[in-house]
Amino acid sequence: MSSSNVSLLPTLGQEGDHTSKLLQKSKESPFVPIGIAGFASVVAYGLYKLKTRGNKKMSVHFIHMRVAAQGCVVGAMTIGVLYSMYKEYVVKPREEKNALLHK
Repeated sequence: MSSSNVSLLPTLGQEGDHTSKLLQKSKESPFVPIGIAGFASVVAYGLYKLKTRGNKKMSVHFIHMRVAAQGCVVGAMTIGVLYSMYKEYVVKPREEKNALLHK
């Protein structure tokens, strides 16, 4: 086996790169972090309600929580796609048209 200087574990200096990438992606598609937050909140609520589920089976409770969490993520993705389509096909042509008129 050959030894190399490449580390398999992330170093402290690379964490800033990951943070900046996350912030950049959040600016490009702002609904992804909203979907992640919705997913996390549904999971937290589901774990909280796990104690007070009554006589409902645990598997049924988990299925309902999974569907709700997936609904948050899919809803945020759908809104994000619609938002990006709006920017691409409505706002951008309008700006290009205004730029041509003001020349």
